[in-house]
Amino acid sequence: MTTETQDMKPPQTHPDWHWYAGVVAAGAVWLMLYRQLIPFSEWATGLFPVARHSHSGEAIAFFLYDVPKVLLLLTLIVFVTGVLRSWFSPEKTRAILSGRREIMGYPLAAALGVLTPFCSCSSVPLFIGFVSAGVPLGVTFSFLIAGPMVGPVGLGLLFGLVGWKIALIYLVFGFSIATVSGWVMSKMKLERYLQDWVREMNAGPAMGLDEERLTLVDRIKIGIEQVREILSRVWVWVVLGIAIGALIHGYVPEAMMLKIMGGEAWWSVPAAVVVGVPMYTNAAGAIPIVEALLGKGAALGTTLAFMMSVIALSLPEMIILKQVLKLRLIGIFIAVVASGILATGFLFNAIL
Repeated sequence: MTTETQDMKPPQTHPDWHWYAGVVAAGAVWLMLYRQLIPFSEWATGLFPVARHSHSGEAIAFFLYDVPKVLLLLTLIVFVTGVLRSWFSPEKTRAILSGRREIMGYPLAAALGVLTPFCSCSSVPLFIGFVSAGVPLGVTFSFLIAGPMVGPVGLGLLFGLVGWKIALIYLVFGFSIATVSGWVMSKMKLERYLQDWVREMNAGPAMGLDEERLTLVDRIKIGIEQVREILSRVWVWVVLGIAIGALIHGYVPEAMMLKIMGGEAWWSVPAAVVVGVPMYTNAAGAIPIVEALLGKGAALGTTLAFMMSVIALSLPEMIILKQVLKLRLIGIFIAVVASGILATGFLFNAIL
């Protein structure tokens, strides 16, 4: 064999079954880690010299649970959407969801959000996966709004607190806000306000390759590369955002909220939204606050407006989204969703 022939010999690579076995093993490790999140957060919190149910203990436990949870979800979802994207380039995805089919995309995305038991920060990985896969921006926003706002956990707890009629009305309004907000934002043509790296990712087929000729191993490699690229850009902001959220979660100023929202003045609804947006908790964490507010005489519409703003427009969520969306788009997102929340609060106060 000549030197020239040896130079032309393709480099040695792992056989395909190694890649398949690696994916299965990684999936098993991922599942094991995900199932240990609560025991780990409780054990690690116990290492700190604070009482578990003190403000500091609650904040530490929240941080130690939420950071690995969001990073694990981000890794899994970006990998899966990266592999799927190798079959469906952004152009092909947009073509599938264009025209009349795009109209159905908003309620379908909102319905997916309703069925997804994630808080706002945990919904961001799916949002990033959808955006990077070329799903229309308005459709992805419908999911991002519906997921935390009207997820199954919050609805179940709300049903137990105020009954099925109020819970059903809340579901209808939350679903409508998500669907209409996504549609409105799609008409505003906001794709130019995506961060540059996201727009570059959507500029062509996956990794610049012919997606029709890729092997399954090639697609797995693309998914891994997507995880490496996206995770390296956002992990710091995930940690920072959740750290801020954990502090807020541990030190919720309940007395101040009761003072602001305890009456039925017209300004109580916008005040509830202004107070709720900087905070961060999931639906399960918001329900006890809602119960306390209602017990102190706060109007139902005002209380639900507060709940919607806390779980759908949290500050940590915005910090993480900053790595995908430019500030102007984040501002538009907040304004559109807040308008729907205000309308819901005023309407509930008027009819109930």
